[in-house]
Amino acid sequence: MQTDRPIRILVVDDHTLFRESVARLLAAEKDFEIVGHCASANEALRLVAQTPVDVVLLDYDLGNGKGTEFLCEAKAAGFAGRVLIVTAGVTEIEAAEMIRQGIAGVLRKHCSLAALAQSIRDVHAGKEYFEPGYLRSVLLGVTAPQPDLQRKKLTDRERQVLRHVFEGLANKEIADRLQVSESAVKTTLQQLFSKTGVRTRSQLVRTALENYKDQL
Repeated sequence: MQTDRPIRILVVDDHTLFRESVARLLAAEKDFEIVGHCASANEALRLVAQTPVDVVLLDYDLGNGKGTEFLCEAKAAGFAGRVLIVTAGVTEIEAAEMIRQGIAGVLRKHCSLAALAQSIRDVHAGKEYFEPGYLRSVLLGVTAPQPDLQRKKLTDRERQVLRHVFEGLANKEIADRLQVSESAVKTTLQQLFSKTGVRTRSQLVRTALENYKDQL
């Protein structure tokens, strides 16, 4: 939900120079508030338990641990914020697993400050954010559909809308791309929710990656 208050951000990375530099640069953005930065999953869990956090910037490789440790524990503890993976790189299998665990996106560390700032705003607004081209490698790495799942075939329009959802586009942006009304996009999304048995865009992305890759 959008409000007038700054987006509260926690930076989790075991490289001190990178972590402190990113925190300092993002703090200069008027709509951001850095609530903390730390080097480990345990420290991050303690901070989100004590301080409201909207977006966690999480490195996958935390030296003595993995970012997935934070994802599992935070979800179990009821953390409602969004998690954006900012990493030097992850394998397709690792990325697919983190998507199943509920991340909002993946961004590589070589990105610009402007790209990082925009990705934070996007995921805070409820969108999914994957670097252009990166999602394709994630799709290739997702395991085959489960044979016991009763899947319904997607229509051409549903596939088009779903691909744009992967890009993190809002309904109006998708409508502009497809040259249809925004209400038509909303109707297609509701059809996708019904077919896949989900309620949110985040769940839709995860379910589509897991079980509908062959139709995309």
